[in-house]
Amino acid sequence: MNTTISPPMERHAPQDLRDLFWSFNRLTLSGFGGVLPFAQRVLVDEKQWLSRQEFVNLLSISQVLPGPNLINLALMVGQRSFGWRGALAALAGMLAAPLAIVLFIAVGYSTWATVPLVHNALRGMEVVTAGLVIAMALRLAPVLRLARTAPLWAAAAFVSVGLLRWQLLGVMLALGPLAVLLARFGRRAP
Repeated sequence: MNTTISPPMERHAPQDLRDLFWSFNRLTLSGFGGVLPFAQRVLVDEKQWLSRQEFVNLLSISQVLPGPNLINLALMVGQRSFGWRGALAALAGMLAAPLAIVLFIAVGYSTWATVPLVHNALRGMEVVTAGLVIAMALRLAPVLRLARTAPLWAAAAFVSVGLLRWQLLGVMLALGPLAVLLARFGRRAP
């Protein structure tokens, strides 16, 4: 059995504020409506601004802060690189193009939403988004300490929401605290 440990990944930094802005702008346009899988690929694999562990840590923090997860993540990455100016550049990169697109879509949505082709396309996008989230979870699972229980939580959530048709908020309020308690208990075990 080979137990060699690979060297730690060299972490890079954004070149300047424009690099930060355009990277987050490209990121948000790559995965409009489901950016998190693309964020992991761009920030960790392509740009190497974060290691996988740093990404998981910052994502965890961004999930407990108020506001959208990826906006919080962009603010933290920007702030780490260029202080408040970096945070503003990353935020602007995340919001500029989606704002324009959403305004454009909002104007046409009332007209086209009842067309069967458009309605079916939107339903298909739901499935693709779910697949992207599952793929990201599988890629990040090795980093998590209690990764072996992740399929159980995913199955419980799927059965509760997908099959039993329970409200998502109720399932989150039940499974979330339970998962936190079990994770805390699991860390204390030798």
